[in-house]
Amino acid sequence: MNHTAEVFQPLQDDDPRTVAGYRLAARLGAGGMGRVYLSHTRGGRPVAIKVVRSELADDQTFRRRFSREIKAARKVKGAYTAELIDADPDATPPWLATLYVPGPSLSDAVARNGPLPVPAVLWLMAGVAEALQAIHDAGIVHRDLKPANVLLADDGPRVIDFGISLAADSTAHTATGTTIGTAQYMAPEQASAGAITAATDVFSLGQTAAFAALGRPLYGDGPAATVLYRIVHSEPDLSGLPERLRDLFARCLAADPGERATPAEIVEWCRRELGRDAGEDTGPAVWREIAGPPVTVPPPVAATGAATAATPVPAPGPTAAHTA
Repeated sequence: MNHTAEVFQPLQDDDPRTVAGYRLAARLGAGGMGRVYLSHTRGGRPVAIKVVRSELADDQTFRRRFSREIKAARKVKGAYTAELIDADPDATPPWLATLYVPGPSLSDAVARNGPLPVPAVLWLMAGVAEALQAIHDAGIVHRDLKPANVLLADDGPRVIDFGISLAADSTAHTATGTTIGTAQYMAPEQASAGAITAATDVFSLGQTAAFAALGRPLYGDGPAATVLYRIVHSEPDLSGLPERLRDLFARCLAADPGERATPAEIVEWCRRELGRDAGEDTGPAVWREIAGPPVTVPPPVAATGAATAATPVPAPGPTAAHTA
């Protein structure tokens, strides 16, 4: 199977054909929140449509928080985010649409090609930190920053799924066995039910970038409880990271949220380090190497008559798959 076929999966029998007038061209994946589909705006621009799972859609607490988070997410306009362009938190089921980012997730890129070179890690951290600035300025804490939620476009990283995890985390969804958030990338205060702040996202950025540099989670794999115990009770082992990155990672991964670097400080630090490599190839070629060949996005689906617009949208049921 080629990469394009892996990204754009055919619609299955239980998938809707339209969502609020958006005709669906392919399935992109499924996760804790629901299923994600490729569609297009009326002008032909590709978008990712996320349709919320039935368990969450039936929870009124989720719907209220989801509505509030959508309002906040509409304010985020950062260059390194996937902009929210449409949503209906009151629909059955709720859904949202963001601009489609043509590029692999960081997790997929590392799985295919191994750890990123130092310049690419610096570009990654600077872009994600700039995205966090825009997200935090809108009053949002991401809460679930991880390699699967960072997409590698040809001009830099894009942070996705910001402002959504809080709504899902407020429900009784854990009874279904689905957890919003990933143990390997949580901050100590997240793991111990402490106060969640913008500094929480900085810790997750440190872990996400460490994954990019190492090719594996900094705190290892294993049962979630074991990983969370390590995060709360042990110092991160930075010895395997490139030496020139260790000081910045130490700042991002400080146990005390008040001692962590701010996103603005991370951007400044990375730009300064990239300036030292001005004579090296640290620009777009870095991203072409790690993102791989471009994929061909399927074209918009042509209208097939009134019956298409009337197709109901079923809420996705539980699924074991998890993607961005």
